[in-house]
Amino acid sequence: MASMRDIKRRRGSIQSTQQITKAMKLVSTVKLQRARSNAEKTKSYFDCMYETVGSILARVGHIENPYLTARTSKQKAVVVITSNRGLAGGYNSNIIKLITRHESWEKEEVSVYAIGGKGRDALARNGYTIAEDLSDIVEEPVYADAMHLSARLLEEYRRGKLGEIYLAYTFFRNTVTQEPRLVRLLPVEPAAESPDRGMAPMNFEMSDEDALELIIPKYVASMIYGALMESVASENGARMQAMDNATSNAEEMIGDLTLMYNRARQSSITQELTEIIAGAEAIS
Repeated sequence: MASMRDIKRRRGSIQSTQQITKAMKLVSTVKLQRARSNAEKTKSYFDCMYETVGSILARVGHIENPYLTARTSKQKAVVVITSNRGLAGGYNSNIIKLITRHESWEKEEVSVYAIGGKGRDALARNGYTIAEDLSDIVEEPVYADAMHLSARLLEEYRRGKLGEIYLAYTFFRNTVTQEPRLVRLLPVEPAAESPDRGMAPMNFEMSDEDALELIIPKYVASMIYGALMESVASENGARMQAMDNATSNAEEMIGDLTLMYNRARQSSITQELTEIIAGAEAIS
């Protein structure tokens, strides 16, 4: 059995760690409230843009457009959104697994646009090419960042250097549940019309090609920005949950160590009493 001094030292160390995890949980809770509010504000625009593009494609049917047709290049750009810090449970590792375990991808064909240091470092260790490091964006994401990134991706796509563009992020369902997702941004796949919906209720004066040229860049930018908002909320939700679990585990360990300390103390007292009684009997 460990000595009383060792048990007391270990218990004090765990108590110090518990204070840190409690503080980190409180910080994550405050950040989560703001991040969730921002995600909810942008969700309507995010969903509306997605439905609008689907409606346009359903209306125009099949047309020759670079945003809709498959490209000859096999190179794939993947925008990977993770965090710059750890201690967030499986938040970062789930996104990394989503990329590394994709069966139909070859590492040589994937260019990673990393938003977040954790994903950048992990994918670089796994042999993926980091085309661009945008880790600072995830700290305070704004729509202008998404516009600039989407403009660069679209330029590479139109020049034929990229055949497909994907987005890997974590969708925020609630405080407990966050869902890693991988979606293809380009080429855009027309959404299937439901039988009861009929033709999409949309009409516009410009040509179909001009409408797509105008709307799809905004669609890509809004998808990236919406994913950033969802990811920030997911990160803080995952970190809050992880710190709550760590605090609970520390509480259990402190309880077990307190019990061990009391037993060791009782054993020490019993041994001392036994020695005193034995000494008194020897004297008498």
